Amino acid sequence: MTVETMLRGIAGFFVIASALLAHYHSPYWLLFTGFVGLNLLQSAFTNWCPMMTFLRKLGVKG
Repeated sequence: MTVETMLRGIAGFFVIASALLAHYHSPYWLLFTGFVGLNLLQSAFTNWCPMMTFLRKLGVKG
């Protein structure tokens, strides 16, 4: 897996997990969903995401 495909998978997992947590636990989890969405939006314009830096340090191929 490349950094880009792993990043999309992680973001998708975070969105689904936080939506489920908001439904079953607390609606405040939607703030995390919004954070992930804003981070994806800014990475579309800047081509940089903190998770990409973290994944590269873990040795995921670029």
